[in-house]
Amino acid sequence: MIKKILPKPTAAELSLLRTLWTIQAATVKEMHAAISTERPEWNYASVLRLMQVMHGKGLLVRDESQRSHIYRPAQQAESLRTNLLNDFIHKAFSGSGKALVMAALKDHLSEAERAEIRKLFDEPTP
Repeated sequence: MIKKILPKPTAAELSLLRTLWTIQAATVKEMHAAISTERPEWNYASVLRLMQVMHGKGLLVRDESQRSHIYRPAQQAESLRTNLLNDFIHKAFSGSGKALVMAALKDHLSEAERAEIRKLFDEPTP
């Protein structure tokens, strides 16, 4: 079975995708209006070009049936996050999920977060 290689978005593309996942579908004009609070430096032309590039990479699908094209994410947020995380675990931690978790638990948690995780582990599993 051949695995389809999924495109990896850049930081800018992820920013656009996060906004698009919340609104589901948008024209470039709608997308520019929606993302302008997070990225005020992006003008309409920048958003248009980025969305065209993302469509070319397969990150967005485009409905061309109307005058203003409507763009949608090609993947759901959880699916993309899972693919990115799996790739990161493979590359940075030699495929070990345990090594990732241990690294995260070692230096990147507050005491409150540690207590919340302990509580989660203490709960009985269904």
